[in-house]
Amino acid sequence: MIKSSELILNPDGSVFHLRLLPGQIADTIILVGDQGRVEMVSSHFDHVETKVQNREFITHTGSFKGHRISAISTGIGTDNIDIVVNELDALVNVDFDLRKPRTELKKLDLIRLGTSGAIQPEIPLGTYLLTKTAIGFDGLLNYYSWPNNVSNQEFLTSFTEFVNWDPALPKPYVVNADQQLFDLFSGNEVVPGITVSASGFYGPQGRIIRLPLAKSDLNERIANFRYGNEMVTNIEMESSAIYGLASLLGHRALTLCAIIANRATGEFMGDYKGVIAQLIEFSINRIADEK
Repeated sequence: MIKSSELILNPDGSVFHLRLLPGQIADTIILVGDQGRVEMVSSHFDHVETKVQNREFITHTGSFKGHRISAISTGIGTDNIDIVVNELDALVNVDFDLRKPRTELKKLDLIRLGTSGAIQPEIPLGTYLLTKTAIGFDGLLNYYSWPNNVSNQEFLTSFTEFVNWDPALPKPYVVNADQQLFDLFSGNEVVPGITVSASGFYGPQGRIIRLPLAKSDLNERIANFRYGNEMVTNIEMESSAIYGLASLLGHRALTLCAIIANRATGEFMGDYKGVIAQLIEFSINRIADEK
């Protein structure tokens, strides 16, 4: 049995942080960081059946073109992703009454729609960046036991040697997107790339306000790294944990981000709500087309 201190349930039987009950989520889940984007997603629904909020976690579940979809806000960072993905998995793959994993496990589709900053000068603002591979700088996955085939060890060795990775920092890991979801979203509308997931917004992403950086040239080294004909394209804060946990738990994961800043050129898109709205519309129709 899973102890009550390990999988915490609320008095109404809902899972602790998300406050969701089994049955209140769809098999296809759109993950957004910003709480306000949940409403932007669910505004496309033909019908909304569930609205739940606790802390920064908002969930709307409904139907779009006859297909059941959930939109959930995660907040910022891989620490929040650890909460969200584990509790979503528990909702579908753990019997809360018996406190045991179910015999037949369900596979969820976890699709992150977010924002990101490019590190290559040729990637313009407003680009839809489709993450083929995520590099985790956060260290989250290293707290779990995972087989070597989850992380691309050849890629990781090449990357850490090239950037001269500081052993005082968390050990990185490298995880690929689900190939079927990647193929579904691929096309002329998007640019595929390799995404770094950082553990913070300022220092971990090479930003300087008042504090100096321990390794001031890390972003430059990351931008110059090549793996075959592939390069690191952007930095954000969630994808590596989504890809890693989804892989370990048997789910499918993908990230699609609107590029709203370019670190190489110093540009920032001040009003990016429109491009996010277009990204959501594009993505939800792609999801419906697959179903």
